Amino acid sequence: MRQVAVVAFDGISPFHLAVPCAVFGERHGAALGYRLQVCSWEAGPLASSAGFQLQGLAGLAELAGADVVIVPSWRNVDELAAPALLQALRDAHARGAVVMGLCLGAYVLAQAGLLDGMAATTHWAFADDFAARFPAVTVLPDSLYLDDGQVLTSAGTAAALDCCLHLLRCQCGAAAAGQVARYLVTPPHRQGGQAQYIAQPLPANTRDDRLSGLLDEVRASLAQPHTLDSLAARVLMSRRTFTRHFRQLTGSTVQQWLLAERLARAQQLLETTALPVETIAQQAGFGSAPSLRLHFRRRFGVSPGDWRRSFAG
Repeated sequence: MRQVAVVAFDGISPFHLAVPCAVFGERHGAALGYRLQVCSWEAGPLASSAGFQLQGLAGLAELAGADVVIVPSWRNVDELAAPALLQALRDAHARGAVVMGLCLGAYVLAQAGLLDGMAATTHWAFADDFAARFPAVTVLPDSLYLDDGQVLTSAGTAAALDCCLHLLRCQCGAAAAGQVARYLVTPPHRQGGQAQYIAQPLPANTRDDRLSGLLDEVRASLAQPHTLDSLAARVLMSRRTFTRHFRQLTGSTVQQWLLAERLARAQQLLETTALPVETIAQQAGFGSAPSLRLHFRRRFGVSPGDWRRSFAG
């Protein structure tokens, strides 16, 4: 059994606490070999941000035997976490446990020094503050989550679900993660980053409607040689206007979006078909197997063949 310890605290958001419990707990978590325990260094009962109380929690000793330790958020970015909690996180990391800081939980991991020299993410609204407080950490605010292998961080709120499902996928395989995602009525993996959720002026007009429709068409024809100019011409926009509207809609450039979509298509084909890598490269729009392997390894750190062996369902 994998032991999962979720750290609670006075004033915790029920949603943030519920996310890891929903993914790694309940009957499906037990069926996949997880035992989840909510723990705290604070004496209960603890008040939630919604007004109800939590009681019957385990102590920090639970972290000593945990395979996965999750800090699901943090109550105040100006507050330094308790020394006992920070030391327990360092000890868990030192003995090889996976440590996750979801949303503002990244602040606690950074306070413990576990993110020094690494890339991390957190809620986009606090990215600048986080970067200023922890200059030894490279903040990537556009990412929904980041995985360093042993340390994971996620963007705000619902991105915690993406991060937890990602870890489940890594530990139990794509089929298990997909089954849990279906139970939770959520995609097993979302493309894109949190830039698409940052408040920005987005003009509501027919051109944007056409742009959304164009993206659906491109997703259905990724094998074609799409370019910025060819896509702009299809919606009768200038290159500059199309670029501006595209970034407003997706939070990325055309090339970044195309690469993400093609990699997602390659992942799907690797996991669900027995097609040769050369065929997958053609269907996903990479043109050749070497090109697919190059981009795949850059993004995921493994080869397409390794990905298939790990996640083919």
